[in-house]
Amino acid sequence: MRSERILLALFTCMITGLGFAQPKAHLDKSNPTDKIKDGALTVVIDEGSGPFKYLWSNESTSVYDYEASGLVEGQEYSVKVVDVNGDTLKLTGEIEAESIAEKINAGMTPAVGAVGSVFFWDPFDQFGLYDPIIYVDKADVTAPFAKNDSCKLMRIEELLVEDGAAVEDGQAIASVSSNMGELHIYSVGKGKITWNTKVGDTLKYLDGDEAKIAGVNIATISYDQPQPLKNPNGSNSALDGIPLVVIWLIAGAIFFTIFMKFINIRGFKHAIQLVQGKYDDPDDQGEVSHFQALTTALSGTVGLGNIGGVAIAVATGGAGATFWMILAGLLGMTSKFVECTLGVKYREMNPETGEVYGGPFYYLSKGLAKRNMKTLGKILAGMFAILCIGGSFGGGNMFQANQAFAQFSTAIGGWEGGGPIFGVILAALVFIVIIGGVKKIASVTDKIVPLMVGIYVLFALIIIFMNIDQLGMAFNAIFSGAFSPDAMKGGILGVLIIGFQRAAFSNEAGVGSASIAHSAAKTKEPVSEGIVALLEPLIDTVVVCTMTALVLIFTGFDQNTGGLQGADLTSAAFSAEFGWFQYVLTIAIILFAFSTLISWSYYGLKAWTYLFGKSKTMDITYKSLFLIFIVIGSSIGLGAVIDFSDMMVLGMAFPNILGLVIMSKEVRHDMNDYFARIKSGAIKRFK
Repeated sequence: MRSERILLALFTCMITGLGFAQPKAHLDKSNPTDKIKDGALTVVIDEGSGPFKYLWSNESTSVYDYEASGLVEGQEYSVKVVDVNGDTLKLTGEIEAESIAEKINAGMTPAVGAVGSVFFWDPFDQFGLYDPIIYVDKADVTAPFAKNDSCKLMRIEELLVEDGAAVEDGQAIASVSSNMGELHIYSVGKGKITWNTKVGDTLKYLDGDEAKIAGVNIATISYDQPQPLKNPNGSNSALDGIPLVVIWLIAGAIFFTIFMKFINIRGFKHAIQLVQGKYDDPDDQGEVSHFQALTTALSGTVGLGNIGGVAIAVATGGAGATFWMILAGLLGMTSKFVECTLGVKYREMNPETGEVYGGPFYYLSKGLAKRNMKTLGKILAGMFAILCIGGSFGGGNMFQANQAFAQFSTAIGGWEGGGPIFGVILAALVFIVIIGGVKKIASVTDKIVPLMVGIYVLFALIIIFMNIDQLGMAFNAIFSGAFSPDAMKGGILGVLIIGFQRAAFSNEAGVGSASIAHSAAKTKEPVSEGIVALLEPLIDTVVVCTMTALVLIFTGFDQNTGGLQGADLTSAAFSAEFGWFQYVLTIAIILFAFSTLISWSYYGLKAWTYLFGKSKTMDITYKSLFLIFIVIGSSIGLGAVIDFSDMMVLGMAFPNILGLVIMSKEVRHDMNDYFARIKSGAIKRFK
């Protein structure tokens, strides 16, 4: 009897393919072009019993996918191959960097990691002050290989559990046939299953030369209790956390708001009067008006952060993240006030040309020298200038050009290889503007910024008014989501972190860049320009970002992203009401990118001349380099280079806020004196 059982077990293993052999496999490597981030690793099974699961270190690669694509050359990846018996084999591989772009990117990657480990160090997570894992109440079971070109046909053959049944995490729930062989579908958590498909349903089929996805969501698992949201590779999805640089920015904003007695609220009415020119003295020294200085600085901040950044915040943190973005924007108004007041106060002016030189380089060096901190002032000013130059070439240049071309080529089609031509055209347009200095830049931005913000806000308002009956519901979702104690999407602290982080990245309050533009304003009252500057985060974050969030909520994309991220998600939300909006968004993104380019060319130039001297030669040298980087950014995606230089923009906050805190008492004294003279009539109105 015992021998019969053994023979029966052996026979069962043979006919079902469940052998005893450990899986054996190797990795095939592919580097099809000289572009970065297009490497691929493919698992080739030499021996073992399928179906297999593939647990990749790359988060975006599905557990069902034996091929990981879009990989960075020169970086090591790993995969755990799990057979039907649960036996595991770990493989590691690295795609060799071959082209110059790939080698540069690979060489810069460690530097990005090193800088990121400092700037983006998360003390809250480090000391266990919150759980960074994102939790959800339910999750969809999606079709394997839905986006894999190798899979042309997929059909459900058998449902292994009944509708409404209890399932365990990782349990096989369905058998699927495909041109790639038999596959098992697995549960994504412990709970109750609801089937969205039935036996015989086709999930993917071949239509001509293209495979069409007929149904992606096979079933929904309603969890017994909230479970971690899973990445495609099966790992837990976690919040980005609150990086050190964001803590630094927000802490500074809170300190300045309290120390300056809530000037962000008290000074709002007077800020409007100043922008209207009611206190403009025609004899004041400077190069641009209050309004032009405001639009120049706004052009450097209003952009992809408002379009894509808000979408990231709402998709990750829910509608409640909007509340914390608004709060962070209101706090950031005071940071802008302090830095732009000092920018005007410590600026230098060329008596022959009237050209103004101002910004953190000057108030850090001169302001701290007054306090017997000359050495510290020089160190902080030099550090800021170096970071500003790097940021102007990366986040303020290559990133903008790269994203503008990406959006353009997607909308137009057939321009995939036209990056160099696009870059040359964009560089030529930028050259026409920046050759005329800040006056020319301001004359362009005071037209582009109202236009691009107007276009974007107009369509947002149309959608808002179309859904005006749901406005109460939307704001209720924002407020309730901001303080919801449940585990969904990380809880209160998680939503707060997401909102604060996206707001800080969007309005750059405390970074110091805006003070360079405001330093050129025609005024003899530094405080007046600081008050004008506090409008920036209000417009950038409180108004524009809130409208974006409302559109996402009204169109349902705050709850169901459809797998989209960033600007693509925002575009889809607007396109849900206006099918042609992608073309409007393309124009808006190009305008946003163009205005950011010309503003950051000015910021970088002032940092360059601070370090290397105020000569015509240095002026031409910097502008030539800036134009070259536009073409480079449009032509190739030097990912790690752009990431590194983008970090420099955030890094500017470290020396800047330290200096602002040291000089904050001086700013408060000047603020009180200014309003006393306004009240007494010593400062006159001219309109």
